Amino acid sequence: MGDGMAMAHAWRKMVVRGMMMVGAALAACTRPPPVQAPAPVEPVPAVAATAAPVDEQAPPLAREFRGVWVATVANIDWPSAPGLPVERQRAELIALLDRSQQLNLNAIVLQVRTAGDALYPSRLEPWSEYLTGTAGRAPQPAWDPLAFAVEESHRRGMELHAWFNPYRARHPSAKTPLPPGHIGREHPELVKRYGTHLWMDPGEPAVRAHSLAVVMDVVNRYDIDGVHIDDYFYPYPENDASGRPIDFPDDRSWRRYQQMHGLLSRNDWRRENVNLFVREMYAQVKAAKPWVKVGISPFGVYRPNHPVGIAPRGFDQYERLYADARLWFREGWMDYFTPQLYWPISRPDLSYPVLLRWWAEQNVTNRHLWPGNFTSRTFEGAPVRWRADEVTNQVWATRGQAGATGNVHFSMRAFQLNPDSLSEKLIAGPYAQQALVPASPWLGGDTLAAPTLAFRQAAGGAATVEIAPNGNAPRWWAVQARRGTEWSTRVVPGTARSYTFSTPADSVAPEAVVVSGIDRVGIQGRPAAVRGTGGQ
Repeated sequence: MGDGMAMAHAWRKMVVRGMMMVGAALAACTRPPPVQAPAPVEPVPAVAATAAPVDEQAPPLAREFRGVWVATVANIDWPSAPGLPVERQRAELIALLDRSQQLNLNAIVLQVRTAGDALYPSRLEPWSEYLTGTAGRAPQPAWDPLAFAVEESHRRGMELHAWFNPYRARHPSAKTPLPPGHIGREHPELVKRYGTHLWMDPGEPAVRAHSLAVVMDVVNRYDIDGVHIDDYFYPYPENDASGRPIDFPDDRSWRRYQQMHGLLSRNDWRRENVNLFVREMYAQVKAAKPWVKVGISPFGVYRPNHPVGIAPRGFDQYERLYADARLWFREGWMDYFTPQLYWPISRPDLSYPVLLRWWAEQNVTNRHLWPGNFTSRTFEGAPVRWRADEVTNQVWATRGQAGATGNVHFSMRAFQLNPDSLSEKLIAGPYAQQALVPASPWLGGDTLAAPTLAFRQAAGGAATVEIAPNGNAPRWWAVQARRGTEWSTRVVPGTARSYTFSTPADSVAPEAVVVSGIDRVGIQGRPAAVRGTGGQ
């Protein structure tokens, strides 16, 4: 690795090993008012409902992906420790989601498979020790963290993307033995010891079939908005006791390929093994649920000197992880691409905006480009600690790059610790208002009909807009409210039949409200408008 990339990877490994733990502070986070108001009560009869439509045109909806990785491996982000009581786990997750809502984020990327395990009830893999404290032991009392996370994220107007590690079989932070049902026990021939890890061999067709089955089990059983895989394909290189690099021990699968008269070199064969997984995963997800987005977050530099002058002696994911990330992006084998651009704006040989521009130039299929940001480098104790302004400036730089429409932050711990007033600077700056996830029109979608609206306000009480869909219910409602010349937007679950203006920002009743449905792929339906009581 080049020095900057080595530092970035080493720091990420430090985070992965559970350093910087904060524990109980999660449950004590202050919750903002929920997006979805309680069921409306009968209004005071003195104020009638306003139902007549008005000629009101709202401004275009703000669109930007604002995601955050929630890492469960080594209990980085959630839960704060293994084996916590279930009520504590729930409380920590609620606090995490409330914090995300307060920051006007709109997507949670939750790690549900860290190393051949599951953070949800699965017939294919055992429970994760990072949840229950013992690998294979179910939580008591029984609960489904993934179903809970999906429901609570949607209730707050946020997407939930399920994050999988496709090949890791055991992480160095694991403390308990491999349980029954784990691939390393059921099929040890498919799992290799590599340095401090156990790793599923990507050259084994049975490994690919198993990991794809795990992904599709979640896609089919849960109302997730996305499937996400990270940068761990073949493992990051490790050294032996003498300091020499260890080659991945895939002699068995390589010999089988040769016996089948395969013509590729060993490195090209390894890359093709990963290509097959990426392509098949995308095809299978689309065949089952076309609206579920597929995202990949590879190492941020494709190859040294791409573009010229960037990391000329740096880490080569193409040759070391056998990841041809540029090929996947150019072929459109994902709906969003999140290269991990974990370096500062001002570093000449690894400049954030230079790398972002280069990746944007590769986007020939017009997929989403939502780079990953090393927000956790704002921690005290990071090798090179960033000020919060570095993060906000990277968000602004992303907005300035044509073809890039959002960011994903690693990881939630940064927002929990809030170093250098990071959260306040985001809220005062680029995340001052809510935004919807950008639309993915290549996934289909329908033009939703305008809803029917009515506006009510009890004497001295909060105003409520009542919403009735006409036809198919949307994924979300975009509720836009005007006070004078200023507009605000709230994202409300499509199951809601009302929205009450009850937050501090809603202390003045709106003069007009415009509501439109947003379908599962983000396409906005026809709007409806109703007059409010503000200004009267």
